[in-house]
Amino acid sequence: MQIENSHLTYCTNIHPGETWPDHFTELKKYFPTIKQAISPHQPMGIGLRLANAASIALQEGDQIAEFKDWLAQQDAYVFTINGFPYGGFHHTVVKDQVHSPDWTSDARRNYTKRLANILSQLLPAGMDGGISTSPLSYRHWFRQTEMPDIIRQATSQLIDVALHLMQIQRKTGQVIHLDIEPEPDGMLETGAEFIQWYEQYLLPQAILQVMESLDVDATGAENLLKSHVRLCYDVCHFAIGYEPHESVLNMLQAAGIRIGKFQISAALKSRMPVVEERQRIIGGFASYQESTYLHQVVAQTKNGQLLRYPDLPQALADAGNQDVAEWRAHFHVPVFTNQFGILQSTQEDITQVLRQHQQHHPTRHLEVETYTWEVLPDTHKLPIDQSIIRELDWVKQQLLHI
Repeated sequence: MQIENSHLTYCTNIHPGETWPDHFTELKKYFPTIKQAISPHQPMGIGLRLANAASIALQEGDQIAEFKDWLAQQDAYVFTINGFPYGGFHHTVVKDQVHSPDWTSDARRNYTKRLANILSQLLPAGMDGGISTSPLSYRHWFRQTEMPDIIRQATSQLIDVALHLMQIQRKTGQVIHLDIEPEPDGMLETGAEFIQWYEQYLLPQAILQVMESLDVDATGAENLLKSHVRLCYDVCHFAIGYEPHESVLNMLQAAGIRIGKFQISAALKSRMPVVEERQRIIGGFASYQESTYLHQVVAQTKNGQLLRYPDLPQALADAGNQDVAEWRAHFHVPVFTNQFGILQSTQEDITQVLRQHQQHHPTRHLEVETYTWEVLPDTHKLPIDQSIIRELDWVKQQLLHI
């Protein structure tokens, strides 16, 4: 739905299935009910997730035409695609394989180009579109000495996609941007790392290629890159790293780097007292252990240092560390509540980011992304359509009343 010139939706990566019939079946099952509750009298956008297999099938025969007909019937449109998970994302062990294939591979490059071609056919006239994607790779797959070469290799593949997006704009007038999504233990993890990559790798590697390919000068090449390569600002991910949102947004603005979309999501957190309540808090985190996704933990010590654990079991093994003052865990929990038993969420971070959005409007794309409904403890589960409605309505009310 559109709120003050911004498009608010939810990401359909919450629905299981990897084939196009799976994706389409889930959309038909849930989206009409959600739209009727949230946006009954105006068009509503969809944050489409397409697995690799689904992206191939959607381009065959009359599949896109059929999908566009259904969108018109539902008074719906697609303005953003989640291109981060390439393959299985439900009912399987995902963990670090969510990054596979990474941006060093032709498979990731070709998949993302395919998503761009699909989005070009679905995007409403006059609207920009975005494709969110992996932050290059998973850092624990590589030795520290390998990382510069891996980053250069991944950046080269990504530049090829950026050039493809520029060619789409030349042919159609459509602006489609690739939105890089930093996350814990990604090759790009923090706002500062993203900006550093942009300025030290992307621009130096890409500007000459863009100049030669599109016959523009250096300034024109840089402007094109900044239009087509942006940041996907996942609030949960930045909150886990204790990043000050206003400062990160100011740094991005100073660097002239744009935000492609805000992914509205919340993490688990708790202060870690040294008294008896600590054991109950540790037990609360332990109840969120499950085998599908990575749940990285970032602990803040009493002197402000950060300790990073690649998954919840490693954090639990160090739970007796008395220097730790707070834990934040990468477990996307519902955004409409702040309390999860003895634990809390980073919901306040969402409010801070939405306030910045309302003041400065750095993007028009807002996407709620709580994909963990199937692995949440039963006490937090509702029918999936009702859960999505509650999330979207909560965000809608925040935007209207900030």
